[in-house]
Amino acid sequence: MVNPIRQVVVIGGGTAGWMAAAVLAQQFAPDQCTVTLVESAEIGTVGVGEATIPPIMQFNRLLGIEEDALIRATGGTYKLGIEFRDWGAIGDTYFHPFGHYGADLDGIPFTLHWLCNRPGSLGDYSLVTQAAYARRFVRTSDDPKHVHSRMAYALHFDAVRYAKFLSDHAIANGATRIEGRIVDAVRDERGHVSAVRLADGRSVAGDLFIDCSGFRGLLIEEALQTGYADWSHWLPMDRAVAVPSVPVSAPDPFTRSTAGRAGWRWRIPLQHRVGNGHVYCSRYISDDEATAELLAGLDGEALAEPRQLRFTTGRRAAFWNGNVVALGLAAGFVEPLESTSIHLVQRGIVTLMSLFPDNGFDAATTTEYNRLMTREFEAVRDFIILHYHLTRRDDSLLWNHVRTMDVPDTLKARIELFAAHGRLMLDPHELFREPSWAAVLLGQGLWPRRPDPIAAAQDDIRRAETLSRMKDLIGRGVSAMPSHAAFLDHPSRKDTSR
Repeated sequence: MVNPIRQVVVIGGGTAGWMAAAVLAQQFAPDQCTVTLVESAEIGTVGVGEATIPPIMQFNRLLGIEEDALIRATGGTYKLGIEFRDWGAIGDTYFHPFGHYGADLDGIPFTLHWLCNRPGSLGDYSLVTQAAYARRFVRTSDDPKHVHSRMAYALHFDAVRYAKFLSDHAIANGATRIEGRIVDAVRDERGHVSAVRLADGRSVAGDLFIDCSGFRGLLIEEALQTGYADWSHWLPMDRAVAVPSVPVSAPDPFTRSTAGRAGWRWRIPLQHRVGNGHVYCSRYISDDEATAELLAGLDGEALAEPRQLRFTTGRRAAFWNGNVVALGLAAGFVEPLESTSIHLVQRGIVTLMSLFPDNGFDAATTTEYNRLMTREFEAVRDFIILHYHLTRRDDSLLWNHVRTMDVPDTLKARIELFAAHGRLMLDPHELFREPSWAAVLLGQGLWPRRPDPIAAAQDDIRRAETLSRMKDLIGRGVSAMPSHAAFLDHPSRKDTSR
């Protein structure tokens, strides 16, 4: 007999908490299962997760969120990818686009064909890359024969405003918000959390608790002592400083990451401000020096005092322990180099909904959730490590360390396979697909020793003609797009070009 969950309590607001509450409130009517979010105005949120990746668009659509309304409410802009400066070597620049390069030919991946002769830049065959650098944008066409059907995009937005937008959505669907600071957790005979106590004496009971309390991990760690897998030996960055600045030009439709001597700086353009930050390793640079480097690199005047953050890269030993599921920073932290923080929250929520428990909390369900989320986190971890390890920089202690360090066997094997013939063999579940890996591997200077034998056996003249047509089609497709700034001003504008 099913003993259903009747009360879900989300601990902590911010982006993670309100993403979870919005999904749960949409899934369950209040008479089926109540959704309560407890947060305290005394406890701030990190609030700097301003860049996303394309799966966020599906998440918003599933919630019934209208894209134009979200852009207006959050000061949002569109994101077509990430520009990396000084990562492979000082002076190098490459672009990691969303979407595809060209099109596969005769069942052979496009990149393997391009590597046979390397006609021009790989980015010449990416509609998204060309649109990004032309500062143009249009939404994805529904017509699969239209070149704009190859558009893939995500968003930049004000994370605090996004959380507020989702809170309004969740509350409209029946979620309840309780203001209060949690001081203790009550455990039952199974060791599960049965309630949380607030500083004013109130108690909030629940069957299932979602811990979105940030790095502290109020339930998953402080109450349940789940443990933490530390990845700082591979990803030694342990601090960040963030500051908004005045925009000095129309917003670019991409994020920028610039590597420095002891870390890297982000630049995320919104409509009303630019988000800036410096992620760094405190072993190689002081907080004051890191802040000074960040402020010196701003395009416009700072709008606030710089804000410091400290973290340890890694993940909880278990994301789901007893009747507590951790999301966001409570679940783990992988630095935001590829804008995966919000995505990992999204994956946690989607996976939870597919494995939603009853009050029996059977071990098989919990074990499967932890397996899937561990796989998700580790795949992202390997991709981030790739950026550091695959560098030719030797100008500082940081770069000498990450260039020469040992890396996970899973990543080592992938690098060696690509170095041989340019091949990428990915598991179907992986977030980052072949174009993403190729963008970073090639962008940071790893060229295969030999072309793929099957691709090399194809007719060179036919291949060259096909690639030339692709490049021309992409150029015409970009020319038909409005500017990014114009699209933001008139988002309902229809694209009629063919």
